[in-house]
Amino acid sequence: MPSYAVETAQRTYPAVVERGCLARLYEYIPERSGKVFVASTSDVWELHGRSLEAGLNGRPFELLLFPGGEVRKRIAEVEALAEQMIAKGGDRSSIMVAFGGGVLTDVAGFVAAIFMRGIPVVQIATTLLAQVDAAVGGKTGVNLVGGKNLVGSFHQPLAVLIDPAVLDTLPEREYRAGLFEIVKHGIIADAELFGIMRQCSEAVKRHAPDVVDRMISDSVRIKAAVVSADEKESDLRRILNFGHTFGHALEAETGYTRFLHGEAVAWGMKAAIELSTLEGMLAHDDRREMLACIESYGPIPSLEGVSAANIAVRLSSDKKTVQGRVNFVLTEGIGRVKVVSGVSNERVMAAIQAALA
Repeated sequence: MPSYAVETAQRTYPAVVERGCLARLYEYIPERSGKVFVASTSDVWELHGRSLEAGLNGRPFELLLFPGGEVRKRIAEVEALAEQMIAKGGDRSSIMVAFGGGVLTDVAGFVAAIFMRGIPVVQIATTLLAQVDAAVGGKTGVNLVGGKNLVGSFHQPLAVLIDPAVLDTLPEREYRAGLFEIVKHGIIADAELFGIMRQCSEAVKRHAPDVVDRMISDSVRIKAAVVSADEKESDLRRILNFGHTFGHALEAETGYTRFLHGEAVAWGMKAAIELSTLEGMLAHDDRREMLACIESYGPIPSLEGVSAANIAVRLSSDKKTVQGRVNFVLTEGIGRVKVVSGVSNERVMAAIQAALA
């Protein structure tokens, strides 16, 4: 049972990667906690609700159903969930179980961060993207019209439970969207993981259990190490944003309706790779390998009608922009990245145009 310790100032907690770990959920719910709230979406609950209920080992709970979808990742939905909790007797002793994909874990985690000024949360990720990214690290939040995740909080969970078996019910498009985040982890920190994603793509796409468990475990290990070293993204943690600066701009520009988050990150990585090449940081052989790996898990939705100029303007609204300077995570080679600011507007535009072509 791979279990990786995430060590932060707020708390140290396990990120468990284990088939069937839902059956042991009760072990991570403190006995003296008050009412248990389970936040989920109707589709996830229909597929896996019985497993989660069994994992609570008889502990009573209140179910909170969230509509789901990136377009519902807004502050109004946070208020609606909090109102439900009050109506169902929630108080400062309550505990939240976030049971779903990345949007759900972000929203339910944010509710936990601010309800009664903060209650504990256990994160249980049911999509590949959430398992390797959103559920680990304590980032919670919602979107504004102006950009993605611009309102939120760092709120570390009591535990993160990741059961790779739940991916067998995941729609194929959702599964592939999560694969792009794993490719990202290989590019930023682990050439061996990148090699697996590049050379074993057919096994990955047919959900071969040994390969799936390995790529999830490696990704969680990488993220746990980065978060432990830099909980609040003041330095090292920024490398996890490779592809996200451009990707978030694409999501906002298309109204959060055309691309899944992982698909937007895939395009964002392509733009970051092109910018790395234009900056003279990346050799052409590595560029070719990275782009080929990303393409092997496509396709992503059409980019028709997306304006390069509008994407460039939206970059300045990214939450990683500081005093008007956009910070880009660029790659120097497979397994190596660094944060770069002060890139010329001309090169940024050229990179966007190349990625849109």
